Amino acid sequence: QVQLVESGGGLVQAGDSLRLSCAISGRAFDPYRVGWFRQAPGKEREFVSGISSDGRRLFYGDSVKGRFTISSVNTKNTMIHLQMNLLKPEDTAVYYCAATLSRSVADVRNALTYDYWGPGTQVTVSS
Repeated sequence: QVQLVESGGGLVQAGDSLRLSCAISGRAFDPYRVGWFRQAPGKEREFVSGISSDGRRLFYGDSVKGRFTISSVNTKNTMIHLQMNLLKPEDTAVYYCAATLSRSVADVRNALTYDYWGPGTQVTVSS
């Protein structure tokens, strides 16, 4: 049973920083491809960032490029951080971590290609 748990969310002011973490547990002999998604009230789930299973390729949504950085602590990608700088009120959302054993990066931005999801962590940015 694979489980994902996000942490690090909170209430901050515009311009502040937060670091989200995603811890993945469960039996896996291969590394995960991991993605971060977010969903604001009344909006569709949006791709934020992703990291390939080999950790060599990083991906970002257009709205966070240059402000957010994804990183992995180990080669299995079982601990992923999302450093969020220069936060804006429009970054307010529930942030979800997702994982899959797929090695393909062609659909890294597609939420439907992820098999495992965390419960989410709230990020609120006040103006």
